[in-house]
Amino acid sequence: QVQLVESGGGVVQPGGSLRLSCKASGHSTNTYCMGWFRRSAPGKARKPLAVLDSSGRADYIDSVTERRFTISIDSAKTTLYLQMNSLTPEDSGIYYCAADSYFKFGGFCGFYGMDSWGKGIPVTISS
Repeated sequence: QVQLVESGGGVVQPGGSLRLSCKASGHSTNTYCMGWFRRSAPGKARKPLAVLDSSGRADYIDSVTERRFTISIDSAKTTLYLQMNSLTPEDSGIYYCAADSYFKFGGFCGFYGMDSWGKGIPVTISS
């Protein structure tokens, strides 16, 4: 499995921005499928936000998320990012980085095929 460690969380005022990072190891830097998810409250399911694969294709769960969030990866293909803008209290929660360790070249990188997860990092949007 892929090892994932999130960082960059914290407390931000409404309307602010935040960039989350996820350091990945144990994966192929040529063929990968990774994404970001959020759990809004204890007991609630993790909601997919965005995924990115090695072809450069990014997919967002909806148009609202796509307008405000950007998923990207560094040139070494070891650190995944989520740039979040125009944050609202509804964006608060635990953010998780995830990877599909079985992803193959030419495959489909979807929201529901992740099998490796980071421990998560809290993000709080509050004034």
